[in-house]
Amino acid sequence: MFDLSQHFATRLRRLVTPQAEPIPGTAQVPNSAGGYAWAVDKWVRLDRFLVLGSEGGTYYIRERALTRENAAAVAECVAEDGVRVVRRVAEVSASGRAPKNDPALFVLAMCAGVGDDATRAAALAALPEVARTATHLFHWLHFVRAFRGWGRGVRSAVAKWYTDKSPEALAYQMLKYPSRDGWAHRDALRLAHPKAPTGTHDLLFRYATKGWEGALEVQGADREQVARVEAVQALRTMQSPAEAARVISVYGLTREMVPTHMLTHAAVWEALLDRMPLGAMIRNLGVMSKVGLLAPASDAARTVVARLSDQDAIRKARVHPVAVLAAMKTYAQGRGVKGAGRWTPVSQVVDALDGAFYLSFANAPTTGKRVMLALDVSGSMVAPVLGMDYLSCREASAAMALVTAASEPNHRFVAFTKGSYPSMWSRTHGSMYDTGLSPLAISPRQRLDDVVKATSNLPFGGTDCALPMVEALKRRWAVDAFLVFTDNETWAGAIHPSQALREYRERTGIAAKLVVVAMASNKFSIADPEDAGMLDVVGFDSAAPSVIGAFVGS
Repeated sequence: MFDLSQHFATRLRRLVTPQAEPIPGTAQVPNSAGGYAWAVDKWVRLDRFLVLGSEGGTYYIRERALTRENAAAVAECVAEDGVRVVRRVAEVSASGRAPKNDPALFVLAMCAGVGDDATRAAALAALPEVARTATHLFHWLHFVRAFRGWGRGVRSAVAKWYTDKSPEALAYQMLKYPSRDGWAHRDALRLAHPKAPTGTHDLLFRYATKGWEGALEVQGADREQVARVEAVQALRTMQSPAEAARVISVYGLTREMVPTHMLTHAAVWEALLDRMPLGAMIRNLGVMSKVGLLAPASDAARTVVARLSDQDAIRKARVHPVAVLAAMKTYAQGRGVKGAGRWTPVSQVVDALDGAFYLSFANAPTTGKRVMLALDVSGSMVAPVLGMDYLSCREASAAMALVTAASEPNHRFVAFTKGSYPSMWSRTHGSMYDTGLSPLAISPRQRLDDVVKATSNLPFGGTDCALPMVEALKRRWAVDAFLVFTDNETWAGAIHPSQALREYRERTGIAAKLVVVAMASNKFSIADPEDAGMLDVVGFDSAAPSVIGAFVGS
């Protein structure tokens, strides 16, 4: 008998469909790699964009096209329920769940420009919550011009951003972030025309618009803030590093307030380190080592290690795991990504960065379930994370997977690799493509930079995200949850992942679940939206491990 049902069936459990074809009877769509997957709905797309952004594009789609696709999805969400979009933007931004705040600022600008009256009002009211720094404000001002002009609403929102801040907080923002993206405080203040609520506000407004000479005309300003502005002015012409360090310590100045010629001295950096924000400290570890401040067994190194070990401080500062991972990779290699900076890494600092990576995630529960972590290391996963050329999706996904592995002791690591790569399993499932599944010898007990190196050197073939379920069934592995870290651009397989999971469930009797951790802000998913045992999670979301734990343990 010629079995026609092998090519078409309505009972999916009997159907085996190559990933290069859509499963009959489903709403699968072609992905960017030529395979078929499900399109996520616009609200999932919104979450992916808020966390992952579109900077740098992906392996298959350029930045411009990816941004336009995401913006179109956001516009649909705004049209359906703009106030809900604003709430989501504020939630993701304020909680520090995204590596960068620019996507949130962009979406907030869209809401302020293309939404209905209620949406516009909500977006403008949320501006201080999302634009927490002057840099954020300047980015938002740049974005909002793409969607609307300077009406009364924008002027009032910007004016309120300035006038609602305390004199101390406003002085800090204006001195630390004088300009960005072609915008300066002078431009924003002249367009918004805020009415100064205090003498100190008036002083700072005049300082930004008319310079220090114009600001001296103001009466009734707080002497402490006047002295801080004077200190910043004096630093510009100061030549003594020791004197500059004293001024920095007395007035609590930041690196941005210090002229460049002073930033080559260890004494200056020592003074800055005393009150340096945690995020800034992480970004400047290489410079502090280069000037000789950070050295083995030094007081500065002990200070840095102590601060990187403080979970409450990490959470409060909204330090994102990806920022820590990027800093660790750069610092450990002893050279900057750009420029000629070289330094000798301090091993204790590298270890502390490793620990800070885990501390920067929300606490994930231990479920006791049997978990398989499958990493997509294909060519498309070499795309940069959020435009950071020195950190790939492949590397970052391996680090993200370690967080789940640290809380789930019953785990197994595998990677999708080239079929000819020496491995326990390759080309045993009937695929015509050069696909394989290899055991991955990594552990949460290893330092992250070693794990990154191990995954960076793996040979890749076609992506077949069904392999974890296929091999688990063939080798009778008991697995409660399959976690696949991928960009969902899967195409090289003889069976779809959703079909392989259903077959695994039926033949083993285990109600296994599938969690797809999306590493790109595209519109695809290998998870069947009609299956309650499959979940889409946004990669690089600091809340992802706790969400995964709750789903796997339920």
